[in-house]
Amino acid sequence: ARAVQQGMWTRAYVSTAFGCPFTGRVEPDRVVEVSLRLMELGADEICLGDTIGVGVPSQVTRLTERHLEAGVPLGQLAYHFHDTRGTALANVMAGLARGVSCFDASAGGAGGCPYAPGAAGNLATEDLVYLLDGMGIEHGVRLAGVLEAARYISEALGRALGSKVGQAGGWDPLTGSATDRPIG
Repeated sequence: ARAVQQGMWTRAYVSTAFGCPFTGRVEPDRVVEVSLRLMELGADEICLGDTIGVGVPSQVTRLTERHLEAGVPLGQLAYHFHDTRGTALANVMAGLARGVSCFDASAGGAGGCPYAPGAAGNLATEDLVYLLDGMGIEHGVRLAGVLEAARYISEALGRALGSKVGQAGGWDPLTGSATDRPIG
């Protein structure tokens, strides 16, 4: 509330919007209800989180449509996907298909969820950048720079990260050649 009073841009998160480790299934209408309340409180953007990585594309489509039907402007909707079950990029594709253009990601897929044992990290930025590059979608992020950051994080943590592009390196489909070396 204080940030809104001071005229600051705010983003509100609705965590566990796809499933909760304590209560299980989360009803889409409840997520919309929380989102609308956050907008009433002055949030400029609502980010729906698949905090434990259980979401699938049909849920992304349904949640996006329900939010739009409830009056949430498309430009104020974002997503935060964890890649616990390997569906983060598919979920991005579902969001893109409905017009969403803002997705959280982290270098190397670093992150996790303290209240969901076994949950993987976030969608890896380099995996998202590779996908968007391949689709011809402008985004302003250099894959090589993200891979360099992920390499640094991997070395600092002393462990491999979950990024697919980090493991395999980049690829230029036009030239048919590798563009960046793998991490590690």
